[in-house]
Order: sequence, then structure tokens, then C-alpha cells
Amino acid sequence: MSANGETSADRNVEIWKIKKLIKSLEAARGNGTSMISLIIPPKDQISRVAKMLADEFGTASNIKSRVNRLSVLSAITSVQQRLKLYTKVPPNGLVIYCGTIVTDDGKERKVNIDFEPFRPINTSLYLCDNKFHTEALTALLEDDNKFGFIIMDGNGALFGTLSGNTREVLHKFTVDLPKKHGRGGQSALRFARLRMEKRHNYVRKVAETAVTLFITNDKPNVAGLVLAGSADFKTELSQSDMFDPRLQCKIIKVVDVSYGGENGFNQAIELASDSLSNVKFIQEKKLIGRYFDEISQDTGKYCFGVEDTLKALEMGSVETLIVWENLDITRYVLKNHSTDEEKILHLKPEQEKDKTYFTDKDTGVELELSDSQPLLEWLANNYKTFGATLEIITDRSQEGAQFVKGFGGIGGILRYQVDFQMMEGPMDGEFDDWDMDDY
Repeated sequence: MSANGETSADRNVEIWKIKKLIKSLEAARGNGTSMISLIIPPKDQISRVAKMLADEFGTASNIKSRVNRLSVLSAITSVQQRLKLYTKVPPNGLVIYCGTIVTDDGKERKVNIDFEPFRPINTSLYLCDNKFHTEALTALLEDDNKFGFIIMDGNGALFGTLSGNTREVLHKFTVDLPKKHGRGGQSALRFARLRMEKRHNYVRKVAETAVTLFITNDKPNVAGLVLAGSADFKTELSQSDMFDPRLQCKIIKVVDVSYGGENGFNQAIELASDSLSNVKFIQEKKLIGRYFDEISQDTGKYCFGVEDTLKALEMGSVETLIVWENLDITRYVLKNHSTDEEKILHLKPEQEKDKTYFTDKDTGVELELSDSQPLLEWLANNYKTFGATLEIITDRSQEGAQFVKGFGGIGGILRYQVDFQMMEGPMDGEFDDWDMDDY
């Protein structure tokens, strides 16, 4: 799973795979302490780990319980075998999980997993337990890019963060600033002086609040800062001596917004998007915006729903495949033994109960299940063979939610125009009917 030469789309697929792996590893349980979690950081030596495992093997030979002793020794042997596949530790480190787990129906099953994470993993870990330890993997998923936002106008200030596709309002306060007025005489100077003093105090308060929110242990806790607002408050803050120099050097964009508060926050995210282009939230909005543009301009270079999307994939016409991360559709491969024909179905949970799907409509023969896996997992493993890029999206942005609700959570941007209505029925009898009324 090396990140070398990967696009951000590939990285997002790797993140999704790790999330899925964590979920299955956390759910796994074994008898005794025969589940080994081994994490080797980059630049560590394979020889050191091999020696440590040999010592562990010697220690485990003294375990009194015969069943536990044998399963622990078996797990250590599996780890040693996996380790022999590597002459040196990969650039991002190495993660190995080996052990015997108890399945839901009470049977025992061996698990042997080894991979190089997509990002360097700087943890050294060896644990033999009745469960797998995934804490270090969870740390890989944390988006290193958290951006701070300060939105200030004449009515008050809002402080927020954007990390990945999650935005959070940290703090906001209102302020009552005197407006300019046209009264003449000596009072005009006094009013101007009072006005400047209140503005000065407001900028000071914003600068002090920014330090408490965006600096932890004397270091900025954000990768960059965006200052936004109407009028010239934001410019005044960015150039003010009162603004902490540690935060000043983190300013990546100063933008004009027409609103204050949360609306201003949303607008600032949009306007600063070029500077934050590696943040998933922005990527997602841009990507689905592009997809919706194809639809609104009626270019014919788009598809949605399982049936059309898979037809387009088979044709090699999909440039960007867009799938919701929680797509709840399973891909079944069914076999008719009398004819040796295979049939592929894509069913939602409520359709799985209907056994007519598993029967040959023409002959009434019951088909045998030869494989089943979540459709998204199958796509994540096979999208490259169709020459497509895969974007796994959430429904946290407005556009994402619209895509899931209105288009079934699966679709694609095509390289060229495809007229799906001209194609008669599912290709090669492989695909089931996809009823968009269900959404």
C-alpha cells in the first residue's frame, strides 16, 4: 500500500481500506492470547525483529495450557513466515496481524495480514493478546491538515477549524462598535477617537482569543490560517503588532466575505479553496459540483445507479467513479452448475431476503453462491482495471448528501457521451434491475 506516486484519489481509497480493515480487526476475537499485533517503524531492522520473535517463541514454549501454547506458537510462526517475505523494512514501515479468530458460528479461522501503510507509521509495537490492537492504524487516518478560520466583521467574530471534510465552530462573540456619523464641531474628533479605541480593543480581543484557540503547548495547532471578513478588520488584524507572530506566519489567505458568522465561515471555505485544495471537504464539493455540471449542461457524459455505472465501467468510458463510503449494496456471483454460467447480482439488504433473485428465471434452477462481497470493496480492488479513478465520498457536504439521496450514492463522470437508453437490457445478463424509486 505504498503511497509512492499516488494521487489524492488513490490515497482516499487507501484510507477507506484501512478504515475497513480496522473495523474487521476490532471485531475479531480469539481464544487465549494467540492474536499477534506487530508494527515495525521505518528504518528499523528486520534482523532485530526476527531475533525478538525467536526469543518470544522460546518464552511461549513454556506456556502451561497446551491449547494456548500451540495457538501462540502457531501465530508466532505465521509472523516469522510473513517477515521472511521482506529483506528490509519498507519506507513507510510494516504492519503484521496474525492469529486464530473465532467466527460468529463458533469456528476457528486463521488470519494473516501484512502490508506497508500508505503513510509512515512511527510506532513500534509487539502484542500477543486475545484481540488485535489497531490504535496505531487509527492515527494514520487523522488528517494532518487542520486549518484555522477567523471571520470578523463589525458585528463580531467567529473562530473555526476545517479538517478533512469536518468543519467546527470553536468560538464566537458579538461586538458593539460605534458607527461613523456626520455630526460636526469638536465632538467629531472625540467620536472618532472613541471609535478607533473600540476598534483597537476589538482587534486585540480577536488576537488574544486566536492565541488561546490556535496555539497549544507554545505551538500553532493548525496547518494554516485563513482570515476573512467584510471591511478592513481582517487586514488590520493580519498586520497588527497585537497578533501573535507564531500565528502571523501561518496566514495562508485573507479573503473578503459578504457575511459574518457561520455564513461567512462557509463562504470563506469556498473562497480559500485554492489554498486548501488538499482538504477533502473542498475536493468533494468540487468533484460533485463537476458531476452536477455535466448533468445540468446535459452533456451525456455522466451515469448514475448501479446498472448504468457498471455498464459504463465495462465499456471503459468512466473517467471518475464516484461512490458513497457507506454504499450498502452487495455483489453476488452465482453459478448455474448445469450450464456453468455465472450470474452477477447487486442487491440492497432488503432485496437479499427475496430468494427469487437466487433462482434462474428461465429454468427455475436454484443458483449456487460462489462469491459475495460489498460492491464498494469490489470496486476499490478492481477500479484500476477499468481505467477509472475512484473517489469515495461522504454525505457530510450538501452536495454529497444530494448525490447520495438523489443518485443512489454511485455514479461517474464519463470520458465520452454514452446513450444508456439505446442499450437494450443489462449487458450480458449480468446486472439486475436498479430501481431509482427506492431512493
